[in-house]
Amino acid sequence: MKDARAMAYVNMYGVLGTLEDLCALDGKAKEILAGLKKPVSLCLEVKGGPCCTFHFTREGCRMTEGSEGCTCKMRFASPEKFNDLIDHSKPGLPAKGVVQLLSFLMGPFTRLTDRLTELLRPSKEALRDRAFFEESTILTMYTVAGAISALANTDPIARLSASYTVDGDLSLGIKDAVKLTIRVQDHHFTTIKQPCEKPRVIMEFADIDLAHGLFAGTASTLDEMCRGTIYLSGMISMADNVNRILDRVSLYLA
Repeated sequence: MKDARAMAYVNMYGVLGTLEDLCALDGKAKEILAGLKKPVSLCLEVKGGPCCTFHFTREGCRMTEGSEGCTCKMRFASPEKFNDLIDHSKPGLPAKGVVQLLSFLMGPFTRLTDRLTELLRPSKEALRDRAFFEESTILTMYTVAGAISALANTDPIARLSASYTVDGDLSLGIKDAVKLTIRVQDHHFTTIKQPCEKPRVIMEFADIDLAHGLFAGTASTLDEMCRGTIYLSGMISMADNVNRILDRVSLYLA
């Protein structure tokens, strides 16, 4: 069972949060940003849910919490209304910079989110292209990492696992492709898109093909751990709790 408020956080920090990485990695996204006439800082404010601002320039995208520095804003009356933006492309209510907001939404923002959807929900045909396959898998890794923290902090079941998780950093990644940090402090999780300097736990997938199989559900985590293709070291109780939260991530991102 999904919680609507938790889903809103997954959509904000997991799905839309991956716009940062899309704009850094994807050639088509870079082309879209190159056409911006001036920077745009779009705030998405959800009543009873998250509030974040996405700062777009020709150089890329940066996501920050809160509305500080936004040039345009869209409000959503509830988490459910915000989830409709992701699931059904239903916008919220303009609250600031209406002209810029409408122009950006109908142009660059829609093109960027459409491209993100292509990569996060790829067709079998598209995955035959190796470069697309690798980019899709790496971006999915970023989405999963953002969703881990989102659910650990908001989902009733994931929060139970978070309540048993000790403080420290978990290094999560794909060997030779991407490394991320999941930081736990006072049972609050934060995803940091940087390699972990002093991990308490390391969880690393052997390669992109394995990561794709795990994300797609065609590979078994237990089997791969037995084969040694999932490298796991450090405090096992911490890793076990994060794995339980990952099970919830699979449900929310299905």
